[in-house]
Amino acid sequence: MSGPPRTYLAFDYGEKYIGVAVGSSHSRLAEPVTTLRGSAKNPDWVRISQLIGEWRPDALVVGLPLNMDGSNNSMTRAARAFGQRLKERYNLPVHMVDERLSTLAARDILNEAGVPMRRHKSRLDKVAAQTILQAFLNELPGETP
Repeated sequence: MSGPPRTYLAFDYGEKYIGVAVGSSHSRLAEPVTTLRGSAKNPDWVRISQLIGEWRPDALVVGLPLNMDGSNNSMTRAARAFGQRLKERYNLPVHMVDERLSTLAARDILNEAGVPMRRHKSRLDKVAAQTILQAFLNELPGETP
């Protein structure tokens, strides 16, 4: 593996909820952390700052919601704007990652884990962030663990 291990904090950006996950280039594994509440115009910056202080990431990852044909939509623009605000606020590199099908993958993970449907909503966003970050980690150059 080239260079020292790096820590990444990932966000599944939504209008009402933002899922958060953490992972590293060393373990190549992403883990769900939490789901934040907030509005599209006003994410929970206090909690995001706390998470960045706690995990001390080397870079941030934001899911980019594209249409199935790869074209942009209103959420694509909102996620890009969120990524730009993260970059400006925390002075960290921000990687935008295609998140098509991440929510579907998150539902599959929750179903396989035996999580009842009524509990999916409280966990879906952070597990979606985990799938986004895992896809990013899988694409990093270097040795596979």
